[in-house]
Amino acid sequence: MAVVFTGILLLSLSLVMISESNADEASTSQRAADDEKNPTGTAAMESPEPRSTSWHYGAYLDVGYTLDSNNPENRTWRSKSTTFKFSEPKINMARGYVRKDATPQSRWGMEFGLQAGVDVEGLVPGPPPAANEPVTNADTLRHFSETNLSYLIPAGKGLKLTGGLLKGNPAWESFHAIDNPNYTRGYLTDNVPYFLFGAQADYPVSESVDMEFLVVTGYNYLANPNDVPSYALQVSWRATSTITFTQNLYYGPDQKDTALEFWRFFSDSILEWKRGPFLVAASFDFGTERQADQIGTPQNNWMSGALWGRWQFGEPWSVAFRPGFYWDPDGLITGAKQFIQAYTATLKYEFSPLPIHTLQASLEYRYDHSAGPEGGFFEGPNNRLVPDQHLVLLAFMWAFGR
Repeated sequence: MAVVFTGILLLSLSLVMISESNADEASTSQRAADDEKNPTGTAAMESPEPRSTSWHYGAYLDVGYTLDSNNPENRTWRSKSTTFKFSEPKINMARGYVRKDATPQSRWGMEFGLQAGVDVEGLVPGPPPAANEPVTNADTLRHFSETNLSYLIPAGKGLKLTGGLLKGNPAWESFHAIDNPNYTRGYLTDNVPYFLFGAQADYPVSESVDMEFLVVTGYNYLANPNDVPSYALQVSWRATSTITFTQNLYYGPDQKDTALEFWRFFSDSILEWKRGPFLVAASFDFGTERQADQIGTPQNNWMSGALWGRWQFGEPWSVAFRPGFYWDPDGLITGAKQFIQAYTATLKYEFSPLPIHTLQASLEYRYDHSAGPEGGFFEGPNNRLVPDQHLVLLAFMWAFGR
């Protein structure tokens, strides 16, 4: 793990040095040209403006410890894909990245990132169903975060095309805990794509409406049940200065049988209100898919929702609360026929001791309840299933970047 994280930092810093060198050369050339055009030196006497850049770089480290009241022997959080290891300190995420924005002045863009940790392990799917069989190189591919090329076409308000490994769009919470009100992610977020592989088109329809259209390999980029593409759409509407509504849709084949009647449909709706130190957000998901390999080809459905509330009091402190549920009556998404409720309360302290450095400490309490014929969480030396678990989590996160 240390070798991987060191490699990430060295890669990021190397690319940063190259980009900074290029930017300095361009800036020197521009100053020389200005001096030639203005031999009286007037330009030199003007107040210099801060230099902006389209290059960004950074690193991220997330270390956490989870105490589970059930104390299971396998130290595993059932039905969870992030922060799912208990009872000892864990590096949940280590990441390094470099990114160049596509702008009207420099239309090519790129992203490259590497990542490691417990959360990255959870990206690799596992059957059932059979369609979740991971690709042979999944354990290597999971270490790449957003890695793609983009180009901004000078059409209308600017059409941006991106191809490669993309950030998954159907979720309000981020894959990185430091960006979220709560430390742990909800079941709703853990069961939508954190990453997608394919092509994406972004277009600002108006000052208040943005649209994204994607053609991707499937719901889980590390599984490949077929070679037929899937499609996704996102529409984001800033209704007012404080209210934003986002609608995500997904439609495509995620089984070996690619007949249209077996395509998966998924909807994710997000409403956010933000004013001053207060934030409230709500998300509701619904999915359905007819199963080609089951007798009678039954229609499997699932549903989930969550509500977030956060209050930033004082400069460094914030408190957040999140109730949420996940209903998976056919066990298609979580692997068990169950209805899960989760209630999470989080206290965070965040400060920046140095420029472009952010440190964050989180203390969180979480209660989970799972009902249903296959529901439950691991408990005790035999990892038997029980309906409830109480968790206390302590985490420290560091982010570095411009």
